[in-house]
Amino acid sequence: MLIMQNATSGTSVGKALISARGISKAFGKVEVLHGVSLDVHAGQVVCVIGPSGSGKTTLLRCMALLESPSKGEVVFNDTVIADAAGSRAASQAARAIRPEIGLVFQHFNLWPHMTVLGNVIEAPMRVRGLPRAEATTKAMALLEKVGMADKADRYPARLSGGQQQRVAIARALAMNPSVIMFDEATSALDPELRQEVLQVMRQLAQEGMTMLVVTHEMGFARSVGDRLVFMDQGRIVEDTDPESFFTAPSSDRAVRFLRQIQD
Repeated sequence: MLIMQNATSGTSVGKALISARGISKAFGKVEVLHGVSLDVHAGQVVCVIGPSGSGKTTLLRCMALLESPSKGEVVFNDTVIADAAGSRAASQAARAIRPEIGLVFQHFNLWPHMTVLGNVIEAPMRVRGLPRAEATTKAMALLEKVGMADKADRYPARLSGGQQQRVAIARALAMNPSVIMFDEATSALDPELRQEVLQVMRQLAQEGMTMLVVTHEMGFARSVGDRLVFMDQGRIVEDTDPESFFTAPSSDRAVRFLRQIQD
């Protein structure tokens, strides 16, 4: 297998774990993505940033199998899991691969009628077939990891936004995913609660979790990301290491973006 050097982290990486290959996406007559290609390798933290409306979330949703591409394909470990034709082979592969992709959304999306513990054990039991006792033991360990074990019997409505998001992360981890995708996971939180969630995300990165992170948190992207992808108008403008982007961006558009966020 071809091995290449990761210029960002200095570690060797092989083939991509998950890739977008020439993805375009249109909603009606509005084309949101224009032939975007992106590789995410195992163990990498890839942060996607850019102005509102640049296509960041649409790209993530296509790679997470929540949207079907209008052109191009999504590939997981050399297997096509989504294509523009909606082929039977890709659809079958997607059903098998979907549990490998963890998702954390902006607005938590916890089931309000279930306790914290119920939220975390539901998918492992239904999808992975874990016995309740095993799923519960694993869930409590994950809730301990994110600092929520003492809230296991509470319902989401009795939790703060930061607490709900930490439960959402534990729920995603409970499926043993190969990659977790975060869609602006802190943007609905106030600054103090953001730090609770970002700390959990930093810990996952330190443990080697593969992460695709759409974010407005520039500090996180710069200090935690292995790669930084800057998007504008449905295209990737820069794909580089964070320090290079923030100190010496190669495009005029990135220079203007950085100037705006600094102001």
